[in-house]
Amino acid sequence: MTEPPSAGPQEPGYDDRRVHAARDPRHAGTTPPPHREPPEEPLEGPLRLISRAAWQAVLAAGVATLVLGILVLLWPGPSLLAAGILFGVYLLVSGVLQLVSAFGTHATTSLRVLAFVSGALSILLGLFCFRGALQSILLLALWIGIGWLIRGITQTIAAVHHRDAPARGWQIFLGILTFAAGIVLIVSPLRSVAVLTLVAGWWLVVVGVIEIVTAFRVRGHAERIPSTV
Repeated sequence: MTEPPSAGPQEPGYDDRRVHAARDPRHAGTTPPPHREPPEEPLEGPLRLISRAAWQAVLAAGVATLVLGILVLLWPGPSLLAAGILFGVYLLVSGVLQLVSAFGTHATTSLRVLAFVSGALSILLGLFCFRGALQSILLLALWIGIGWLIRGITQTIAAVHHRDAPARGWQIFLGILTFAAGIVLIVSPLRSVAVLTLVAGWWLVVVGVIEIVTAFRVRGHAERIPSTV
């Protein structure tokens, strides 16, 4: 019996590539290479992720601090007014929280009475801040002055009594300086707080620049960490 003739070039079962593959000696006895998928990229390690998030967070904080410092220097009056309003909000919120803690805790009666009196006084001072811009700025200056006064006294006394304290001379000097600054704020609150606003603006600018430089240095160290670590 004879085999049926193969399909011709004009017939539908004809494949010209098979003919050329059979004639080409390079393809004789070879099979096409299997299809291989490209290897998957390794996932970033936790240390690499943390380092990258760290320098980005420091950079964002530095930019925000720098912008805030520039705004304070450009508009010291509105910045001081905003600070007074925020201070009033802080007093109201802290007063409400102290009242809640006075009625909701199981502390002794004396501590509950102290928390109630402190919360009520804080709410009254917060409401006093919203009576006008001058009142809020004045109260803010007095608050800062009293805080510096107490801190200066405690820091100086602690440094004098502890002779083995590190940098004892500098602590005494800073305590006296803080005490004097507190007295100046209490005696002349409005002028002192205006100067303090400018000092705070320049301080924010310097801190913002330092944080931005630190962020790029952290970025340089983070790039040296292997991606799989």
